[in-house]
Amino acid sequence: MSAGRPRVGRDNDELRPVQIQASVARHAEGSASISFGETVIWCTASIEDRVPAFLEGKRQGWVTAEYAMLPRSTTTRISWDRSLNSGRSQEISRLIGRSLRAGVDLRRLGERTITIDCVVQQADGGTRTAAITGGFVALAMACRRLVVTRQLQASPITMPIAAVSVGIVGGDIRVDLDYGEDARAAVDCNVVMNAAGELIEIQGSAEGRPFTRAQTDQMLDVAGVAIQKLVGLQRSALDVDGGSTQLA
Repeated sequence: MSAGRPRVGRDNDELRPVQIQASVARHAEGSASISFGETVIWCTASIEDRVPAFLEGKRQGWVTAEYAMLPRSTTTRISWDRSLNSGRSQEISRLIGRSLRAGVDLRRLGERTITIDCVVQQADGGTRTAAITGGFVALAMACRRLVVTRQLQASPITMPIAAVSVGIVGGDIRVDLDYGEDARAAVDCNVVMNAAGELIEIQGSAEGRPFTRAQTDQMLDVAGVAIQKLVGLQRSALDVDGGSTQLA
């Protein structure tokens, strides 16, 4: 592959500085803030003792998500109505929910719903993958609360879940694209995995030239290594129970 345009301050397989801080919201059963470079997202988890109608009487719970952007999280103002009701926000909300459900035993959760709300405070690429990664920490904290309050005997969390973007920019495979790289990318993918390295979702598209199976495998390998680092940060944030951990 060609050398392409060099990244400023980091290698092609290097994450931006990532920081996860747990217990940031006073009233939520679980919460976390997460930043990937200049992208900053606030995630909360709320528990309700009810389930959607299609699950009533089935003795299992549900995990769902809502995603929105603050009106001035981007270079121009986004109205609240457009942020909350856009097709993009709804699609990302569904992605976050699907991803996080893959890390929970819904039967062990019982007949309750945990809603993960993800609000983008500042956007510089990778907001959906950051929301999944931070949303898992908020979810795990909410499940821990259920155990501490003796509503459950054990946490229904089965596996940490994290996500990262990866793409081809200037002929190079790069992980964790910022907005400038994403805008120039010939290929843009979002990869969701669990701590075992198993795939949960891949969203990928070519902006121009198609990409090969070999390039896909390379992107997944790079994403997998990055996701293992993110899982380590999630675990550290949860271990200190309200502290923070940082990857520079």
